[in-house]
Amino acid sequence: MPKAKYKRVLLKLSGEAFKGQTAYGIDATTVNRVASQIKQALQMNVQIAVVVGGGNIWRGCQAEKDGVDRATADYAGMLATLINSLVLQAALERIGVDTRTQSALNIQQVAEPFIRRRAIRHLEKGRVVILACGTGNPFMTTDTAAALRAIEIEADVLLMSKNHVDGVYSADPKLHPDARKFDRLTYLEALNKRLGVMDSTALSLCLENKVSIIVFNLDMENCLERVINGEPIGTLITGE
Repeated sequence: MPKAKYKRVLLKLSGEAFKGQTAYGIDATTVNRVASQIKQALQMNVQIAVVVGGGNIWRGCQAEKDGVDRATADYAGMLATLINSLVLQAALERIGVDTRTQSALNIQQVAEPFIRRRAIRHLEKGRVVILACGTGNPFMTTDTAAALRAIEIEADVLLMSKNHVDGVYSADPKLHPDARKFDRLTYLEALNKRLGVMDSTALSLCLENKVSIIVFNLDMENCLERVINGEPIGTLITGE
């Protein structure tokens, strides 16, 4: 196996990616493929924590437009991330990967509470740690949760897997075929250009704590392994 560039990573998965080609919900084939990529990366002696979104099941911003108050909508979204986390945990365990799910909300029947030192200990023992329910607070996105948890567990890099997009572009490449892809960006460029990489709170956390971000598409073959190995895939966002 190639030597990994990073020792500990936090992988942020889009909830919408879990639906695959379906309109809604969870596509088992897609989840199994993601689990296989994580297992491949683990074989490089890398410690992996995962934060999963919930947009394939529930979108708080849409629910708010439909009359649900924002805090309630966000708590429902946290439960959607827990569903995705448990499904991913099951897929990983089915292929022999020791996994723990930790929740920012107190749901001890199905997940451990998030305790920073316990999460790090799981990682050191070679377990995948899935961090569910965002930060446990409304008005915070799962991107912010990913940035916060990356800082807390002292991850070497935050890997942002986008849904069918292989990096950061000057505009939405689905709507603008002539959009330019960036190979590298600084945090301030990503903030000032409003490129939609992640929300400004998450980007600011990464800037202040010097956590590098790599935005890439997990649909590519062996992509997670290649990114962890240091191949220039996707878009790298740093302070330099």
